[in-house]
Amino acid sequence: MLEETGPEWLSEEVKTGTTIIAIEYNGGVVLGSDSRVSAGASVVNRVMNKLSPLHDKIYCALSGSAADAQTIAEMVNYHLDVHSIEIGEDPQVRSAATLVRNISYKYKEELSAHLIVAGWDRRNKGQVFATLNGLLTRQPFAVGGSGSSYVYGFVDAEYRKGMSKEECQQFVVSSNLGELKPLLIRFITVHSLLPAVFETGTKVLYHEETQCGLLADMRCWLMGTGASLAAALFWEMTIPDSDDAAAGKEKKQKSRELFVRVLHLYKPDYPLLLGGLVFLSLAVICEMFIPFYTGRVIDILGSQYQQNEFISAVLFLGLYSLGSSVSAGCRGGLLMCAISAYTCRVKVKLFAALTKQEIGFFETIKTGEITSRLSKDTNLMGRTVCLNVNVLLRTFIKTLGMISLMMNLSWKLTFLVLMETPITGLIQNIYDTHYQRLSLAVQDSMARANEAANEAVSAIRVVRSFNTEKHEARRYDRCLMVTHTLKTRRDTVRAVYLLARRLTGLVMQVSMLYYGRLFIRSGQMTTGSLVSFILYQSDLGQNIRTLTYIFGDMLNSVGAAGKVFEYLDRKPQVSTDGKLEPDQLTGHIIFRHLNFAYPAYPNKTVLQDFSLELKSGQMTALVGPSGEGKSTCVSLLERFYEPQDGEILLDNEPLKSYEHRFLHKKIAVVNQEPVLFSGSIRDNITYGLPDCSTDEIQEAARKANAHDFINKLEKGYDTEVGEGGGQLSKSERQRIAIARALVRKPQVLILDEITSSLDAESENKVQEALASCPNQTLLVIAHRLKTIEKADQIVLIGDGRVQERGTHRELMDRKGSYYKLREKLFTEGNSPQ
Repeated sequence: MLEETGPEWLSEEVKTGTTIIAIEYNGGVVLGSDSRVSAGASVVNRVMNKLSPLHDKIYCALSGSAADAQTIAEMVNYHLDVHSIEIGEDPQVRSAATLVRNISYKYKEELSAHLIVAGWDRRNKGQVFATLNGLLTRQPFAVGGSGSSYVYGFVDAEYRKGMSKEECQQFVVSSNLGELKPLLIRFITVHSLLPAVFETGTKVLYHEETQCGLLADMRCWLMGTGASLAAALFWEMTIPDSDDAAAGKEKKQKSRELFVRVLHLYKPDYPLLLGGLVFLSLAVICEMFIPFYTGRVIDILGSQYQQNEFISAVLFLGLYSLGSSVSAGCRGGLLMCAISAYTCRVKVKLFAALTKQEIGFFETIKTGEITSRLSKDTNLMGRTVCLNVNVLLRTFIKTLGMISLMMNLSWKLTFLVLMETPITGLIQNIYDTHYQRLSLAVQDSMARANEAANEAVSAIRVVRSFNTEKHEARRYDRCLMVTHTLKTRRDTVRAVYLLARRLTGLVMQVSMLYYGRLFIRSGQMTTGSLVSFILYQSDLGQNIRTLTYIFGDMLNSVGAAGKVFEYLDRKPQVSTDGKLEPDQLTGHIIFRHLNFAYPAYPNKTVLQDFSLELKSGQMTALVGPSGEGKSTCVSLLERFYEPQDGEILLDNEPLKSYEHRFLHKKIAVVNQEPVLFSGSIRDNITYGLPDCSTDEIQEAARKANAHDFINKLEKGYDTEVGEGGGQLSKSERQRIAIARALVRKPQVLILDEITSSLDAESENKVQEALASCPNQTLLVIAHRLKTIEKADQIVLIGDGRVQERGTHRELMDRKGSYYKLREKLFTEGNSPQ
């Protein structure tokens, strides 16, 4: 067994004559075997070696015979608990495909990324082996072949001989390889499938169960090659070679999904798009026949002139040109209409989705970004995708049509021309790889040169004091020389690329003309046919290149749609799914043990175990220093945010259970800075209430002490307030804002520091307006203590909690925090009286 150390165990002959080699290297174990293995094992070995670039501790792969499998199984059995599953059938193709699935099903609660060994033994009724407490899955070993037993698995690079089961289990517990599980499952599936394919092939070819050697039969060799190619293809499609490749595939998949979603939003415009497709097809078909009839005219002029044929050819040439122009115009018009309708529809959807978001969303997203999504990205979504699809379809149809007509003119020349495509494609790929790499290097070198210049200029005093001007100049010169060298290489690559492209095109044109002349002399073509062919060929190359790159560019262009769909799919964190709409609402509010921090500052708690009761029909005033949570209470009551803990009750029902529109009709707020919208005074008072009558508007204005000054205006309630209400004074804007709140007939009215910046006269008028609201539950926030002396309850908030509560007289008699706050304001000259 391979338990001894030293040179004597580096090779060991097993029963079947196959040599197994084990070498300890850099803390890992390398296992291998000699070349006397089956074709199936050879394929397994080649496919397994794809795994080696994925991890720096993977050294090699092992392939061996059935006896090798038994030897390896005995070696690992000392460290592993081996379990079995009876699948009751031969491990042919159908059973191989279900191998890992059977293992996963039975041990689904125990399996992890550390699945080590999986295989079967045909002589034991399809017994499947799997280990549940194995070693880490970094160093692979595998045994395969078309014999009777198969074992596949992985050995950790940190494995050392003599390790106990407890140590192995500790490796499993301390590891973090969960992300490898999908890779391992697919890896083992491939290894399990390939030998079964060979066994099935052996039965089909030889009608017996014999060993299929690598050189035994050409048919078996061809089957092995085909299976290798199939396995490699499966591997490339399912497992990326690197993290960059995985990111690239994920990005392409996401782009495809976005592209499909963008097309789905075009569904209402399908009639326009269908019409555009019809005219696109007509335009392309007409365009394709123009070179054909051009050659026809040349043939008529070059031979015995026949007027009727000439007129017919010119007439068809003109008709196809006219048809192409008219169809192209109709196509463009229909597509533009579809794009315009699509853009408007997406903008409406996006705007509706944005306005449903919670207030915290707008505090974390810049206004410029939102307006950019509404204006720029929505336009880009519609135009780019639709126009790219237009180019793709037009180019595809045109390419097929041109190839068909070219084949009709001369299939030999057509095949000659098509030979250029893979050559130019290879040149393009080589150029793109080198040019992009050099372009990035140029950008990096320019950045380093700019950095050197900036450092010297910004630290010019230090440079001057140390007399290092020449040193800095030499350093800058060296950076520029590196940039110059890289630019020279980049430009050389481009020059070589352009030369190769032109030489390829020139060789193709010369070849086409040479063989065209031969075909004309042999009577296979006419001069006009050759001219038509050349006209088709001049466009074909560009169309093929467009087809090669347009789809990738189209997928890249939908990147702008990603953020738009992110906003469209975003669900507000503050739910608006409440259904409660009671006929009567008293306005009794309870804040119960609230804990809250703003989403933008989650580590800064504003309210801590905050509890407060607002009785129906009473006026409650919140006072306290700035930043202590007074306005936060208003924001929570308006459901701009959700508290992290606790709840707010309105008439003993959770605030979130009320229907959104009903709640904001019954709870109205007037802020310190009144916001008016462009429009008339009437529009601002009835904002959100389109069915409000004139009597209700005037009644609300009278209660807000605004009716008199509105009537003095030339146009009364139809007077334009200007942008942001700029045509009115702040006191007038404030009273209109109060009227806008009162017209809703709210049961709860919130006034957030509305008198803090008003003069005495304006403040008196606002106080008169408040006196006209005796039935509402009033919540007032004020810095001027004079405005809340008549409140039924004054609540002092500090450090996110209620520190004192009571009437003005009660709090003054206590001489607590409220008394000190009042005295402080009086001392600073801001008399509360």
